[in-house]
Amino acid sequence: MTMATSEHKRKVAAQAGIYLVVIAAIVVVVNLLASKMYSRWDVTKTERYTLSQGSGRLLSTLNSPIQVDAYVKTGLPQLDAFVRDLTDLLKEYERAGKGKFKFTVIEPNTDELRTQATEAGVTAQPFGEASATGEDQASIAQGYLGLVFKYGSEKAAIPQLSPGQPDGLEFWITNKIREIRDKADNVKHRIGVITGKDELKLSDTNLVPKQQGRGGSPSLQSILEQAFPFYKLEELDLKEGATEIDKEFVGLIITQPQKDYTEKELRRIDEFLMKGKKSLVVYASAVTLKPNDASMKATLSTHGLEKLLTGYGIQMNKDAVLDFGNSFRIGMMSPQSGVVTWVRHPGIAHVINDARLEGDERTLDTSFAGFFRMDELMFPFPSSLELVKGKQPADVKISAVARSTPATTVDKSETVDMKPRGDWKPKPPQKQRIIAAVAEGKLKSAFAGSPSEEVKLTAETAPEPSRVLVISSSLFLTNPFAYAGNGPELGGQFQMFGGVGGDQDLQQIGGAYTKHLTGTILSFKNTLDWLAGDADLLAASAKLIGVPSLTYGSVAKPTFRAEDDEAEIKRKDEEYRAARKVVQRNVQWTLTLGVPVLLGLFGLLRWRKRESQRDNLNVT
Repeated sequence: MTMATSEHKRKVAAQAGIYLVVIAAIVVVVNLLASKMYSRWDVTKTERYTLSQGSGRLLSTLNSPIQVDAYVKTGLPQLDAFVRDLTDLLKEYERAGKGKFKFTVIEPNTDELRTQATEAGVTAQPFGEASATGEDQASIAQGYLGLVFKYGSEKAAIPQLSPGQPDGLEFWITNKIREIRDKADNVKHRIGVITGKDELKLSDTNLVPKQQGRGGSPSLQSILEQAFPFYKLEELDLKEGATEIDKEFVGLIITQPQKDYTEKELRRIDEFLMKGKKSLVVYASAVTLKPNDASMKATLSTHGLEKLLTGYGIQMNKDAVLDFGNSFRIGMMSPQSGVVTWVRHPGIAHVINDARLEGDERTLDTSFAGFFRMDELMFPFPSSLELVKGKQPADVKISAVARSTPATTVDKSETVDMKPRGDWKPKPPQKQRIIAAVAEGKLKSAFAGSPSEEVKLTAETAPEPSRVLVISSSLFLTNPFAYAGNGPELGGQFQMFGGVGGDQDLQQIGGAYTKHLTGTILSFKNTLDWLAGDADLLAASAKLIGVPSLTYGSVAKPTFRAEDDEAEIKRKDEEYRAARKVVQRNVQWTLTLGVPVLLGLFGLLRWRKRESQRDNLNVT
């Protein structure tokens, strides 16, 4: 029995040695293959760790290779990790480029290289990092961290990168490649922004509140010109429809008007769409507010736009949507009592993507280009839309891309008080309303069957697909409280002081609203991509949105009803926070105890199995 046992042990030892050699050989071969055929399996929602397909397709459009010089700084843990991720990302570009993307990593550690980095457009910056061993200790370094792009005769740079903000790195690289390609290859994206209607202008400086003594407020147009210069936004005055719209425009944008459109002007817009491969985006509703008007008294008027939009199957109603289920909310502290009170505004719909809702109940269509992979957006002062059947051919797709909650009412009064207050009263019935819709396909003219001698249609149906998007929100492209609460602009030598006067309460609320503007700007940029027919880069744009480390898919966000008072709102908020803490606690204990317990049970089972085998061997 002893000899048999010894023989068995020798066989087991020999087999174990062979297995180890085989496993080691497999590991070596796999690593060799991986170094030549590197790829990642990325299951994150936003493809966070791999290059999006749109970035790869952009590289395929280059007429010659692009060279990227990455100037980096190392020596601190956070910097080292960032440079490693940056290098991995550049390798992804190199693989996707198939010879059209080349990069070099340079650490400027000599005076000559530092001068080279500065002349290339990269600026030196300080880097600080707290010590992992001492709370009062920190490491400080000065260096370069930026990218230089060379394509054809053009050169461009990202002067600084932030190691503390790695999200969106692919977006900015792809964005810069697109910028330098368009400039070198003379690619133009001309977009007409219709003026002459006392409209909301993209150049208006109402994104942030203008406190007295603070000048230089940004505008949406200045942000776009700086970050996305490949889009050329041009003012287009229709001049009562006197002339045909330039066919070189890829699309048109209508922002909230104060004056009515004439039928001849609408026919000119329709004539433009009937050329095919053209787009129209409307950021407007019936809810019309005057700028710098702290009373926020809104009048209801569709300004003639319904005559055009209804023909495309999207009817804009003359009403104000009040969403009591999910609206803008802010906690404000009273300077007298120090008590925090909640202010909510049902006239500003806070549309949140709820993955549990499908079909006609879905609040935000995150597959649509303008809202691609976005979890929430603000829609200030919307009007309801209706999808009208029979206006367009069957092959034209007309769909809703944003809706309010079911706890929504509408106000059809000629004047609606939109000042923030606590005594909003809903008017039945309550139901879900469409507040954004799109029509895509070979559109039929909105004036088909109604000829005009002044503007004659060359075709009643577009020869190629055209598109119409209606975001029925009058102040979607600005900060509604800064728009109403800022003081008037000062001209001349006083312009540096910004707005004087204004409503301090509205400006305070407007300061809190600014956190929602990132989503607004990203949505507008994505919509321009859609309008210009360049939606390939949407996946890269989605990477600008930070990915939370923990989501609460099983915990529904609170839904508020019209009759909820401040105490009920507070109770629902506390219940939501408590439910999130339960999820956090369960995850914490699962990771702390669950995994070790499972490993322990697995080890116990293995031990019992081996003991059983040994007992059987001894018996034999």
